[in-house]
Amino acid sequence: MPPLRPRTLPSGFIPPCLPTKAPRPPAGAVWLHEIKHDGFRVIARKDSARVRLYSRPGNDLTRQFPLIAEALARLRSRSCILDGEAVACDEKTSIACFDRLRHHRVGDRVFLYAFDLIEIGGDDLRREPLEVRKATLASVLARAGPGIRFNEHLDYDDGAAVFQHACKMGLEGIVSKRNDDTILTLTGTG
Repeated sequence: MPPLRPRTLPSGFIPPCLPTKAPRPPAGAVWLHEIKHDGFRVIARKDSARVRLYSRPGNDLTRQFPLIAEALARLRSRSCILDGEAVACDEKTSIACFDRLRHHRVGDRVFLYAFDLIEIGGDDLRREPLEVRKATLASVLARAGPGIRFNEHLDYDDGAAVFQHACKMGLEGIVSKRNDDTILTLTGTG
């Protein structure tokens, strides 16, 4: 059998920073906590009129999620790269439901919970503190269409309390991020 050639990633694709599972939620003032939504990780890229949505390994998802692609195209910035989670919510609970995505029953109702801004107007923001990227992202998405929502964070010292509440609500879990760095920590499932 011939050796496998490494897969060529699409031009413009930036692999996402992946979380690390942790035995317990972190605590302290340097941590921000976000809801972990049950969906598909998406890197959303806009270059002028060209819009592309990529999966975690770099597959093109643009046609599968038209609402996200349309909202991305309408953003005011000429170029940007967003990191987020494509989700479809259960109509009764309003909680992200992966089965709805997996069975392709809701393509026109799938939206992106954007939680990070990688690039804006040609400027690479990956070396900026997370707080700066999130504040800029909130500004960029202030007038976004229904296909993209800002994934709020909790600036709360007690990660265990945030995780406990997420579990009580039936959510998948939380993601905790250092507010002065790009290190991510996944803290379990609900």
